[in-house]
Amino acid sequence: MPADLNDLIQDLTRRMDGAVESLRRDLSGLRSGRASPNLLEPVRVEAYGGEVPLGQVGTVAVPEARMLTVSVWDRSLVGAVERAIRDAGLGLNPSADGQTVRVPIPQLTEERRNEFVRAAGRYAENAKIAVRGVRRDGMEQTKGFEKKSEISQDDMKAWTDSIQKLTDQYIKNLDEILATKEREIRQV
Repeated sequence: MPADLNDLIQDLTRRMDGAVESLRRDLSGLRSGRASPNLLEPVRVEAYGGEVPLGQVGTVAVPEARMLTVSVWDRSLVGAVERAIRDAGLGLNPSADGQTVRVPIPQLTEERRNEFVRAAGRYAENAKIAVRGVRRDGMEQTKGFEKKSEISQDDMKAWTDSIQKLTDQYIKNLDEILATKEREIRQV
């Protein structure tokens, strides 16, 4: 006997939540003109014989709206942190001040804003593709149960309708997240 509809929906919901979280993580790295510690999340520093995430060599803080600071724990790594931020392709120009690296956040140009909006759209589309993939898996499972006569055709119709409603809800949620990020990026 198959798991019931609630178990299937619960599994699909968990997997779709993963796509939403992935989108939120991707979007957190896009600049919006305001300083955010998430902006430096992708930065990796050459330290201790390998590359480590910036968060493992210092603390990122936001002392003001257009400035990030990185308090580097090991004084010998200040230069490496500065270099890593400069080379990360984020368009930032850090400067060292003792054991602190100051990272001013420049005003975004209209062209840069448009690039970030397009990137946000690509991230959202990838998340939608992931959600649709989860829907497809759920639909295939449902058809398999019906084919084995474990559920009736009426049950299959109800299950597929529930899966589609869930998918529509997640797609709408992803669109709202994208719209919020676009407003944030375009805000001067």
